[in-house]
Amino acid sequence: MRSIDPMNPAAWDPAITEQDHAVFERVISTDLSDEKLKELASPPLTLPVQQSVMAVHWHPEFVPMPVIEQRVHNMFPAMTESLIIPTQHNEILEYGDFSGVEVDCYSHGFNQKVQLLLHFATARLDHAHTLRAMLRHTLTYRASQLFDFMHTITAPLEDRIEQAARETGADLDLVEFVRHHVTKVQRMVEDNHARLPQDALKNKLLRNYFDALRPVYDSELIDRIQTYLSAVKAIVKTHFSLRYFYRTSEVIEEVRALGGGIIIPHPEQFWPILLADYDVDGYEVWNPQSQRYTDFLITVVGRVNACEGLSQRRKLVFMGDDTHMGEKVKDVSQRNSEKANREIGYQPAWDDLELSKRLILSGMSREIVIREYRERLLG
Repeated sequence: MRSIDPMNPAAWDPAITEQDHAVFERVISTDLSDEKLKELASPPLTLPVQQSVMAVHWHPEFVPMPVIEQRVHNMFPAMTESLIIPTQHNEILEYGDFSGVEVDCYSHGFNQKVQLLLHFATARLDHAHTLRAMLRHTLTYRASQLFDFMHTITAPLEDRIEQAARETGADLDLVEFVRHHVTKVQRMVEDNHARLPQDALKNKLLRNYFDALRPVYDSELIDRIQTYLSAVKAIVKTHFSLRYFYRTSEVIEEVRALGGGIIIPHPEQFWPILLADYDVDGYEVWNPQSQRYTDFLITVVGRVNACEGLSQRRKLVFMGDDTHMGEKVKDVSQRNSEKANREIGYQPAWDDLELSKRLILSGMSREIVIREYRERLLG
């Protein structure tokens, strides 16, 4: 049932209602029905011919790994060789003989937060106590950004709110409407903090909460709210201190001590990292949101390898599907369709005829990279 006049403050109940609780519980829930699990195990896309499958940048979120494994096998029924490693944000997860994580860290040289994809033969992690502690710290600190996000809206921090409103054309009624609802979300998070799943303590909680209000309020209003929230989030991120992240060099040192592999994902998001000369195994040159410079990045990797010669391990070319399995759990009306359509192991750029020319000249292919990187991780 839709609210007749959502912008009338007289109709806003400051108390947390049963409906508020129900929406919140639905948004934070990680419970999956048998029907949903069956759906998740059955991908809409099947590649019956592809034999080599590489997926070293994807996020299981709260979807059970056996279901994901079944989905991968259903999508690639002819698969004979593979390297499939999950990369949950700041949390090591295992798939078969390998484990992985995508970690946030801080590059002091160009003063920017970056991400690294870390991969391991699972057997090497028996004594990874320091790395696990570093990841726990990073996960906790990263989650604190949600509280900054909510505080900016509910306090409110006027300079940030005014900037976001100017950038998006949000009027005072919309700003106050958002503050009213975020105040409730903030209270529910605080009241239930001890039992909340870790996956809930992310900025996307607010986006998902307002998406869940679409049956109550006009979708056009929710779209305007999401635009405004995105602007606020971007401003919050610019004020989020980087000093509490571990330095990129510290993470790399710990990973190398454990015999792990390191890939830089979507480097065009932080171009200076290409010049930082970090000890990494390779660069991700393509993923669904980073396709513009694929050809250029393949050339860069080839040039780096030519300069280093045979005395050092060459840099490898990777492609990441960056699949977020949690996006597939949402109702169709609330999904980010671009994210929801990504699939683990689906990287069509490997088969692009134009890119194939560059890959061949660089001595790269999906099969070559699978075998070479696997050897490094097991070596």
